[in-house]
Amino acid sequence: MMIPRRDFLAGALTLSLAARARAASHAPLSLAQAAKLAWLYGLPMIETAGIRARTARLGTFNRLYHQTDLVTPANQKVTSPNNDTLYSRGFLDLRQGPVTLTLPASGERYLSLALMDMWTNNFAILGTRTTGPDGGRFVVAGPSGPAPSGAIRAPSDFVFALGRTLVDGPGDLAAARTVQAGIIASGPERAPADFVTPVTRTAPWRDYFASLGALLVENPPPATDAGFFHAVRTLGLTAQGFNPPAFTADQEREIAEGVAQAVRVAAEPRGGLYAAQGWVYPQANLGDFGQDYVFRGQIALTGLFGLPLVEAVYTRPVGDNNSGLLNGERYRLTFPPGRMLPVDGFWSLTMYAATPDGQFFLTPNPIDRYAIGDRTPGLKYGADGSLDIWISRRPPGSGRETNWLPAPAEGPYMVSLRAYLPKPDLLNGVYRAPPLIAGF
Repeated sequence: MMIPRRDFLAGALTLSLAARARAASHAPLSLAQAAKLAWLYGLPMIETAGIRARTARLGTFNRLYHQTDLVTPANQKVTSPNNDTLYSRGFLDLRQGPVTLTLPASGERYLSLALMDMWTNNFAILGTRTTGPDGGRFVVAGPSGPAPSGAIRAPSDFVFALGRTLVDGPGDLAAARTVQAGIIASGPERAPADFVTPVTRTAPWRDYFASLGALLVENPPPATDAGFFHAVRTLGLTAQGFNPPAFTADQEREIAEGVAQAVRVAAEPRGGLYAAQGWVYPQANLGDFGQDYVFRGQIALTGLFGLPLVEAVYTRPVGDNNSGLLNGERYRLTFPPGRMLPVDGFWSLTMYAATPDGQFFLTPNPIDRYAIGDRTPGLKYGADGSLDIWISRRPPGSGRETNWLPAPAEGPYMVSLRAYLPKPDLLNGVYRAPPLIAGF
């Protein structure tokens, strides 16, 4: 996607230009800069490894666990979940050999199985867009070792697989579950063992970087990260682990300040985004980040395991006072006639309560509606084909309830507009969503 220069947010530059220039030239950063960048670099792996540890408690690797109900406030575990699809998830351990993934025939139903490395890069997506509606069998192999012809090579021995099966309204749940049950992983099964269990992102910096170092030994980083390790070498973090020198008290305070800066950067609601017509759109490298460690770290906190734009476009409002958050009582979103989101899949608008640390979760409401979209039963369109969506903390009034998306009773919140299988006009910026209007 081409991003006009004027659309970039000034706040998206989370490292100083001087620091970026030094990193690009492989010059060492100061301790504060190194700690800031290294903390963000490691956050996706820390978060992913934490989910791996929780998955291990369910049973074995090399199988998929199906969540057979839509996510609600009662059972969400990962920031910014959708309320449109049934999730399937599991970890593949390719150290013992390839794993076979089976996808069922899904027909016109949206289905995807995203395969991500430990850094949250999507290296393959199977399903509707890529492999078609008829399903099939696919072999995934590790970065080294034998593999059959045509196998998908993973960048890391551990792979997170995340499936999404569309539910087309309440009456479709049973049929969606039948399709979901056909998403199967089969391979060498053994009790999860010999893997690194990480600390959490709130751990003291020494523990955090030590945990990251152990994960780097377990999951060797790509050669293209060599410049990063050269730039942060003053910290003692290398591709072979964390071996810090003896720091003075002043140096330790400098590192702590760098980590504190990184925590603030990660929690920025609008980090890594650019604005257009009142909405902020993700950078083109969402879900396949390359060496954009800052953006990758921000997404690990605010939108973990996001899909690449070609699969789904996620947008959020600019927010009140350009904060990325909403605090008002009422907003209206109006799609003019002929200006609905251009998708080959589906679209939805999901409501989240914002947490102080920058994450977003579904929140209870009187009508148990957490998202609204093109599949919402009873959605009312205007005589001219326009569509009004009413967003408010309290019922919006007679005749509007069918198009109401309830907001939290108190506190800041955020809405996410998702467009699955976006058409070219949405991907290239020809189409922009209409802005939210405060009040109605």
